[in-house]
Amino acid sequence: MEPRMTTSVSVTLDGVAWHTPDGRCLFSDLTARFDGRLTGLVGRNGVGKSVLAQMMAGLRVPSAGHCRRMGRVHYLPQQVAVIPGQRVAELAAVDNVLAALLRIEAGSTDPADFDAVGEQWMLRETLQQALLDAGLEGISADMPVDKLSGGQRMRVALVGALLQPVELLILDEPSNHLDLAGRQWLAAQLRARGQGVLLVSHDRLLLAEVERIVELSPQGLRSHGGNYASYAQARAATRAAAETLLQQRRHERRKGEQELRVQRERLEQRSARGSRDAARANQAPILLGLQRQRAEANAGKARQQLQQRHAGLDDAVRQAHAQLDAPPPVLLMPALLPGGPEWVVRLEGVRLPWSDPAQPALDLSLRRGQRLAVSGANGTGKSTLLKLLAGQCEAVAGNVQVAVPAALLDQQLAVLPPQCSALQGLRESNPLQEEAVSRSRLSLLGLDAAQAVLPSARLSGGQRLKAALACVLYADPPAQLLLLDEPGNHLDLESLEALEGLLRQYRGTLVVVSHDPAFLQAIGIDATLQLDRDGWRLQPA
Repeated sequence: MEPRMTTSVSVTLDGVAWHTPDGRCLFSDLTARFDGRLTGLVGRNGVGKSVLAQMMAGLRVPSAGHCRRMGRVHYLPQQVAVIPGQRVAELAAVDNVLAALLRIEAGSTDPADFDAVGEQWMLRETLQQALLDAGLEGISADMPVDKLSGGQRMRVALVGALLQPVELLILDEPSNHLDLAGRQWLAAQLRARGQGVLLVSHDRLLLAEVERIVELSPQGLRSHGGNYASYAQARAATRAAAETLLQQRRHERRKGEQELRVQRERLEQRSARGSRDAARANQAPILLGLQRQRAEANAGKARQQLQQRHAGLDDAVRQAHAQLDAPPPVLLMPALLPGGPEWVVRLEGVRLPWSDPAQPALDLSLRRGQRLAVSGANGTGKSTLLKLLAGQCEAVAGNVQVAVPAALLDQQLAVLPPQCSALQGLRESNPLQEEAVSRSRLSLLGLDAAQAVLPSARLSGGQRLKAALACVLYADPPAQLLLLDEPGNHLDLESLEALEGLLRQYRGTLVVVSHDPAFLQAIGIDATLQLDRDGWRLQPA
């Protein structure tokens, strides 16, 4: 797939702001310029990255300020909307051009058809080759989309985006539903294109390809030259410097408060001594009154100066604290019951529903505390296996035994319906837990009091995932078999690190579907179950 030339593209933000329908300010006074460099846009969940990306693509109008574009822009959203009856060409957003080509081949001379085709006379052949390059063998432009897996649909949408005749592509979390091969394919496409891509992502593999990273935070936009490795190093250094400055300002405040306390005591002693001396002095009452007024005025001025100095010390601490990012999210370890059966899962001769009849049967046994990664290409049945272990579907053949309570966090976050709030979902999963405790746990995940009661559909993708994760982790009874289907999707880097830390401490049995090698290594996977052409293979990590 040939890269598009993007030498004349830019998006300029001038004092841009965005307010949510309920009046909350998501970001304000953003001023920056995005050129043709391959750029990553990162930031905490809920900070407004997708809103900003849509604004840059012309799909949203700023609440204040101006967004100016030079060059054509195409935006690919996080969630690829699939319409019943939709075909591959429509999902790839090339159906209009292909239809115009057919009409021209049939004899059409309509100028609108020629305008639609533009320079894309070989689009039909280019699309088919691009699908093959993306690992989508056997998929054609007229194939129904409902026959494809989630990962295959995302690859089709990405193929279509990469074929768009535009100067700037904005890809919003494009790797969320891709397997490892798909992520590697996308990384290669980014390298080949070389420019003209804004990547909204927390995927460390993809961010390794960018030339520049722009971080969106409550303090605004900060630009870092280089890829993720240099960004992470600079970010750690910036945070360390901010923490050092904060400690210094706090030390200065403590020292200053001690000095102010001594000065205040001296001022009070001097004022009291002046009053006693005046009472003993043999002076006319009018002169005593003038002296008292002058003394009180001087004392008042001195007190005001002390107060201003104290306020200055407080302000210096506040300014230093403002340079620190918000604290990272905190996931608390669920309390598991001690003991339990030694063998947690036993599968004997199991055939999964909706699987290829030629696929070999699966035999699998998991002990208490084992940590298993499930890998394989998109559409091979990994998510179905988790649903089977969670009791949400039945095997076509074979024997399934699950001896402990299980909880599944699927990619659709079914545990937290769109109309349900985070607080409501958590209360339903653990009815005996006090509401204050539920609110506190959501707050530790970065969901404030207002966000905790919003319908989850109004939260960002990462915020909704955190809320669903809370519903699974803090359920009663606690899950002794935790089933996670691509849990890193949508999570910002800090939240992903928090999840890695919690899963390292989890003492139950863990089964994870993930295509992120760094994540799997961080959580201490001890075995991998992989489905390939030879069937299921269980091997040590």
